[in-house]
Amino acid sequence: MAVPSVFEADLPTVEYEEAPGPDEAHRNLRKALEHGPIAMGAHGPEILSYELVRTTLRDARFQVPRGLGLEAQGITSGPLWDRATTSLLAMNGPDHTRLRRLVSKAFTPRSVTRLDGVIVDVINGLIDPLAVSGRAEIVADIARPYPVPIISALLGAPKEDWRRFSDWADDFFKLFSWNVADDLISELIRAEHEGDRLSIEELRMLAAGILMAGTDTTRNQLAAAVDVFCDYPDQWALLAEHPELAMKAVEEVMRFCPVIFGAMRMTIEDVELDGVLIPAGTFVGCNTAAANRDPGAYTEPDRFDITRDDAAPMQTFGAGAHYCLGANLARREMAEALSVMASRMPNLRRDGIAQWKPIVAITGPATLPVAFDAV
Repeated sequence: MAVPSVFEADLPTVEYEEAPGPDEAHRNLRKALEHGPIAMGAHGPEILSYELVRTTLRDARFQVPRGLGLEAQGITSGPLWDRATTSLLAMNGPDHTRLRRLVSKAFTPRSVTRLDGVIVDVINGLIDPLAVSGRAEIVADIARPYPVPIISALLGAPKEDWRRFSDWADDFFKLFSWNVADDLISELIRAEHEGDRLSIEELRMLAAGILMAGTDTTRNQLAAAVDVFCDYPDQWALLAEHPELAMKAVEEVMRFCPVIFGAMRMTIEDVELDGVLIPAGTFVGCNTAAANRDPGAYTEPDRFDITRDDAAPMQTFGAGAHYCLGANLARREMAEALSVMASRMPNLRRDGIAQWKPIVAITGPATLPVAFDAV
């Protein structure tokens, strides 16, 4: 019996990108998942179940689209296309393997742990002027400015350049210069594997990518985390009492309310998946947000619990060849910020209506006014 094409298999449809917030988006994804592990989304087939997402992200037949999805928008040339197609995120095959191998030699835990003092100083410095009033706009006052000094320190930029780095990040993350010192850029310059080194062009591309990846995602994920904790004050109090739960809190926040809902892939050959045929050249969405709430992988997936034990790893950082290189740094930044905030901002609650960005690309609160007990 012939396997039906994914476009002719009468699969359920799923709509979530127009949802006004993450709760409705997750409800729509859950309804689709109840009908099966694959649904048809706005841009093509979407993989929804935990195991199938995990498998697909590790399958070499599903590759990152060359233009990171720009083709689907009719963009196949120009400066934006050139930037997208030469980034590490868009590379596949031997070129990607080579750069990952070189970068991984420099992007070690040491590169993250040496920033511990910087991270704590930055988050405390942002909270200090807010502590007396007991009020804050989380996005503008804390989440937005928080990651730039940290990623700048990681790259070896002096403090006087941090404002400039933030402006560059806001302006589509333009390229910048660096100095040789004890920093990530210096380690990338020194990175070598059997005589192979990174070129100047590759260094610039990687530095720009690190600045991009290390700012917007962390900003939005931190704000989203605070928004979640506003709905679960008992969990906020628990984190304040037990800061050793910070890493678990990060894992649970990024499972429960990720700001990136999935990863786009393209099939490079015909692939049979769960009883349907996905033709070569098909855009496929690996919906990690749906996978993170799959009842087949999590007990009570809609329950937010920072003490979860033996839970399946959340898939927000992706998997396989394109697993997020900055995952260790992101976890550290989030954990330090949340533990400090929980201890210094007790009885956290919303002080107005939180507005969310669209559930596409990188989402998160656009505004999040809060109040807390001044200490």
